[in-house]
Amino acid sequence: MKRFQALGLALLVVSLFAAKVSFGADPNLQRFDPPGFQRGTELEVVLRGDRIADAQDLLFYESGIEMKSMTVENDKTAKVTLAIKPECRLGQHACRLRTASGLSDVCLFYVGAMPEVEEKEPNNDFKEPQAVAMNSTVNGIVQNEDVDYFVVEAKKGERITAELTGLRLGRTFFDPYVAILNEQRFELAKSDDEPLVYQDCICSMLAPEDGKYIIQVRESSYGGNGNCAYRLSIGNFPRPLGIFPTGGKPGEEIEVTWLGDPSGTQTAKVKLPEEEGEFLYYPEDQYGIAPSPNRLLVSSLPTAVEAEPNNERKDATPMEGPGVASGVIGEKGDEDFFKFMAKKGQDYEIRVYARETLRSYLDPVVDVYRMTNGQRLQGNDDSNGNIDSYLTVKAPEDEELVIRVRDHLGTGGPLSVYRIEVTQKTPKLTVEIPEVQQYVARTISVPQDNYMAILVSARRENFGSELAFSFDDIPEGVEVITFPMAENTNVLPVMLKAKPDAKLAGKLVDVVAKPTKEELKLEGHVRQRTMLVRGQNARDMWGHDAQHMAVAVTEKVPYKLEIVQPKVPVVRDGSMQLKVVATREEGFDSEIRLRLLNDPPGIGASRSIKIEKGQTEATIPVTANGGAQIGTHKICVLGSAPHKAGNVEVSTPFADLEVADRVVDMAFNKAACEQGQETKIIVGLTPKREFPGEATVQLLGLPAGVTAEPIKVNKDATEAVFDVKVAKDAKDGKHASIVARITVTENEEPIIQTNGNIELRVDKPLPPKVATAKPKDEGKKAEAPKPKPERPLTRLEQLRLAKEQGE
Repeated sequence: MKRFQALGLALLVVSLFAAKVSFGADPNLQRFDPPGFQRGTELEVVLRGDRIADAQDLLFYESGIEMKSMTVENDKTAKVTLAIKPECRLGQHACRLRTASGLSDVCLFYVGAMPEVEEKEPNNDFKEPQAVAMNSTVNGIVQNEDVDYFVVEAKKGERITAELTGLRLGRTFFDPYVAILNEQRFELAKSDDEPLVYQDCICSMLAPEDGKYIIQVRESSYGGNGNCAYRLSIGNFPRPLGIFPTGGKPGEEIEVTWLGDPSGTQTAKVKLPEEEGEFLYYPEDQYGIAPSPNRLLVSSLPTAVEAEPNNERKDATPMEGPGVASGVIGEKGDEDFFKFMAKKGQDYEIRVYARETLRSYLDPVVDVYRMTNGQRLQGNDDSNGNIDSYLTVKAPEDEELVIRVRDHLGTGGPLSVYRIEVTQKTPKLTVEIPEVQQYVARTISVPQDNYMAILVSARRENFGSELAFSFDDIPEGVEVITFPMAENTNVLPVMLKAKPDAKLAGKLVDVVAKPTKEELKLEGHVRQRTMLVRGQNARDMWGHDAQHMAVAVTEKVPYKLEIVQPKVPVVRDGSMQLKVVATREEGFDSEIRLRLLNDPPGIGASRSIKIEKGQTEATIPVTANGGAQIGTHKICVLGSAPHKAGNVEVSTPFADLEVADRVVDMAFNKAACEQGQETKIIVGLTPKREFPGEATVQLLGLPAGVTAEPIKVNKDATEAVFDVKVAKDAKDGKHASIVARITVTENEEPIIQTNGNIELRVDKPLPPKVATAKPKDEGKKAEAPKPKPERPLTRLEQLRLAKEQGE
């Protein structure tokens, strides 16, 4: 992969390490040494990271691996003995380290079928490569400008495959390069990026003669560092790069063709699982089993296979809709057509699975046409950052629709396999756990005798309903406190409470969401993505998808929090001070930072509040905008405080936050006044709710030199009239940031509402008139001024005069 040069790679590595820094007490498990193991063996593995001095357990996302023992050496190292069962699934596995303080991020390791070998330096001289046996896996590291050489012996015609796992270990952005050379140093096969294994490598060939063959491993730009670990599997095991057809029905046995294996085209029988979805298929023959899987898709939909010739609309291969079909863009410029009968007005979803899902060589483009007249209805290349294609189309009539599939660049070949899926829109439900720290998957650590809360979110597609949640296999001694997710929201607070004597333990919990509408027969499970390696612009290069939520009971912490339940609502356009109280253990006086877990719709709360060192309470300013959702909302506050090696976080229990309509609707006039004078500002009041006694209305934001005393009003008042005094030195000009605040006291607590847009203009007084002296004329008598002609009254003035005279 040449597009990332050495400088860019270095920056990416730095950004990766920065992203993995943890600021809490949670452990940071960075890697396993070695990064993989042979199944059916028992071995000692070194765990490396930070804050692991109190390590207690490993939580594995899949079965087949058992931790026999753990010995902690220091804060950065622990040793564990693992037993890998013979039936353990091959390939990538994930786990989390549990300590007494918390849970680590996901860490990856691999399980293989072949004996494991450690790289032995020096092996960077072509003339002195490290000898390894065929059908073995080497665990090594590429340092900067490092080149590793390994040598195997093979007979003429024997298959030699070198498959490397590097970036897929999830440690760093590692762009490996692998080549197979003969003893004369001629390169017989090479690999940089192989689609089947993403940015990793596969070299596969038939030995041209008996002899020794050297496998070269390096970083593609001769970079590298201590984090660029790899697993190199060398042997004569099968290595197809593609499989055709692309899948079948649940429980079905199908015959597939291996594509791209150097031994030529072969067929094999594959028994598909009973569950629908993606199936990881590891090709196997008498020589061994492939280290990485090919992917097949299992679906109960009717299946079809491309029938050539089908490169014109009139020759389209029939399929069903809904249904699936497999095909290959077999050569440059090839196009494949499929047809299905559609119903008028029906919406169809059409997906083409290729590079993204099947790891095919194809970059697909899909188009949909009407069979009758060839009209193009819809088309798509890449969909939402996915190199595969997806579109929706509505059938204009009861007629056949035609799907065309081609390569984006017009290329093709035997490895350009694909799968078309035509479905009707159906309800779908996915549960996610939003991140708090960017790129760090959320876990839940519940201290003994305390509370912890998180948010879960749900993505509903093609349906609406309230959702009920269940949490299976919660640690013993932990209670889940939650409630249904309303139809009009997609987030839900979930609180966990650990008993004082809850055992320190961890579980991977299955979170299940179901619609409360009985007619909707579906359920959603957690999908939590952990980004382990990021590329340019934080692109997700490699990571892990978990289907469970990680929960652990941790050791007791020296403080607890509680919200003082408000006795009054917060009203629209209003505010309140939410009081939080801390109970501290003796000797613990650290500051505690506070934040609401989530803000109900239309509610805003400060996130910069803390209980000061040694103090026991603080108030969080809470505001409601004019459209805040009326009703009672469950809220809780999270607190974070330094303790031992980092920060520990707890939650308050739930409290009720009532959001109500305004106390009154307000209307405002504009006012003007000269400096040194007085005026009135009138605030119109339209009551929205009754309140006992009197309310206080006051003006806020008056400019310097302008004052107005608060006004007392009762629930029947229609206006508040303020006598506004403007000092002689008050700032002149237009002042439009004045607001009116009404405060009502109920249950001995204030209800506060604030509205604005009051305008006051302060003018400077006009200058006094100055009399002008007339010139003296000594020789003449001053003439009396001539009377000015009387101006006729306007009609409006005549009417006013008549009214004054009682006419």
